[in-house]
Amino acid sequence: MENIATKVKITKASSSKLSSVDFSNLTFGKVFTDHMMVCDYKDGSWQTPEIVPYGPLQMYPSAKVFHYGQAVFEGMKAYKDDEDKVWLFRPEQNFERINKSSKRLAIPEFPKGHFFNGLEELLKLDKEWIQKGFGNSMYLRPFVIATEPGVSASTSSEYKFMILCSPAQSYYSGEVRVKVSEDYSRAADGGVGFAKAAGNYGAQFFPTDIANSEGYQQIIWTDANTHEYLEEAGTMNLFFRIGDKLVTAPISDRILDGVTRKSIIDLAKDANIDVEIRRIKVAELIEAANAGELKEIFGSGTATVVTPILGFGYKGEKYELPKIEDSYAKSFKDQLLKIQYNQAEDKFGWRYEVK
Repeated sequence: MENIATKVKITKASSSKLSSVDFSNLTFGKVFTDHMMVCDYKDGSWQTPEIVPYGPLQMYPSAKVFHYGQAVFEGMKAYKDDEDKVWLFRPEQNFERINKSSKRLAIPEFPKGHFFNGLEELLKLDKEWIQKGFGNSMYLRPFVIATEPGVSASTSSEYKFMILCSPAQSYYSGEVRVKVSEDYSRAADGGVGFAKAAGNYGAQFFPTDIANSEGYQQIIWTDANTHEYLEEAGTMNLFFRIGDKLVTAPISDRILDGVTRKSIIDLAKDANIDVEIRRIKVAELIEAANAGELKEIFGSGTATVVTPILGFGYKGEKYELPKIEDSYAKSFKDQLLKIQYNQAEDKFGWRYEVK
């Protein structure tokens, strides 16, 4: 992957917080490394990327992000292998997607050289924060916010692009069961569901809280028009194993084009598993469960990698999935982790070394 040379200004932290972190007891997204990347858009162009000590921002309360929600983000991970080499997993997909999200929210697209050179310099500076071993990683949060002061209902003329680094372990722990939504939707046709817009996630908290109170960890969203079709689960794309077929919903302007999702589809096809990318009705899911043909449901995403779902609820009924030995979810997760941690052949060319 070739990137246009981009100068990155670096200001190192005076001291490191590394020794104070308990890496065996991390809460996802709560601990951040010593540095962050910052780049401002002003006067019609993106400025020189900077790496600075992690810390608070100074912004006007009238900054447009607070009033009109021009904010998009990405989720990525960096991994360290047994030889202390640092790897990214399909980072160009994240770069392309954050610009796709930005375009939908009328945010200027970010230059490729700024993104990759800034990210690599940041990771090299905070390399010691990346722990070895399956499940350990560095979660990366690129995001863009509108910073121009003013409450007029119009696009901003100033933006801030940033990348934060947070050491991570496994995202979900324990058993995961989901509630199929009968009333709420994550996104609608013609909207911003395909984009990683901050508002998409803010709007899902209330119905998710309701599901949590009923004993479910997440929601399976259904389509906004009829609530008959299954779409995503919380922050994850979804897969259903019906018989030995693997079924997943097609991407659309409502469904996020997940990097892990498309990787699982490629792994399944490579293993000669029958993959169907099509719309799936709630009624089909229940029929398959009642007939004993629904063998697995699992979610996929950068933070989660692959998360098995043990059961689901719909219209007051609860459905439990069988425990099986030849789990697709377990196999895909193992294959992905081995590629990500440089422990297996990367026949797809997904690994990207940070040199």
